[in-house]
Amino acid sequence: MLEYLCTSRANGVTKNGSPYCNLKCANLDEVVNVAVWDCAPDAGPVPGQVVRFHTIQDRDGKKSANVRDMTTGPEVTEGHPYYRLMPHPIKREDWNASIRQLITFCTNPRLIKIIEEFGSKLYDPYSKYPAASGMHHAFQGGLLNHTYQMLHMLEGLIPVLPYPIKAERCVLAIMFHDYGKLKEYNRDGSTQEDMYLLGHIYISAHTLQNVLEKEFEEVPGDAKSIKPENAEEIKRIIHCVLAHHGEREYGSPVVPCMQEAVIVTYLDNLSAKAENINETGNMEQSYCLGTHIVK
Repeated sequence: MLEYLCTSRANGVTKNGSPYCNLKCANLDEVVNVAVWDCAPDAGPVPGQVVRFHTIQDRDGKKSANVRDMTTGPEVTEGHPYYRLMPHPIKREDWNASIRQLITFCTNPRLIKIIEEFGSKLYDPYSKYPAASGMHHAFQGGLLNHTYQMLHMLEGLIPVLPYPIKAERCVLAIMFHDYGKLKEYNRDGSTQEDMYLLGHIYISAHTLQNVLEKEFEEVPGDAKSIKPENAEEIKRIIHCVLAHHGEREYGSPVVPCMQEAVIVTYLDNLSAKAENINETGNMEQSYCLGTHIVK
């Protein structure tokens, strides 16, 4: 009997219409990703529950089991040896502290106002949604963890850069770069129609552009009234969001061509790929890294 903690789950349907789920599981010795065949969407386990397998098939690092070979145990609570394996969302006070520190590097009062406003507004929804269905931070609250990691890394990066940047561009782009994932996924990581109709990059950029234009309109409701210098700044902030996937082959509509956009892209990449390694089991294949992970 193999016992694990279920740390994340994504449901799916095979080509012949049979339900399955991809479980990310961990115990004190290893992390494994297991595809469980014939597992209905409303059947256990859910993240935070113990799961036990009678047998797991392993074919070239791809692990699978039939639902008949799996049983679901209780949810773990504080004091259980698996409790520390659960992904825990970032505390609000830590999120707020990072926002406050980053504001000290900013100079534009109108952009600072937006950072403060949405620093408060985004915490709750981000703490309830995943950042992906499987590649990285694929758990409830993963969107908050991923965004916080990027902001926190930016805190340490800005003071050591040998050249000036406009910190507001990076902060706002990071805060909003994955905003569209609130529309792409539901809370359990299942994909929604907007992933295919619009995609999170467009949704994120469009949302942030509306916020920025509303702030900088000289005549409320008239985007044409925005001063040319403010329109240029809005365009450069939106570029940082549009370019955060880095390369067109990874779905980026544009390639980063500004210092701030490059910084946002690499912080996103670092957070995502480091977490992917953390979530991948020993000798399992990481598709985003194109190799097997060795621990």
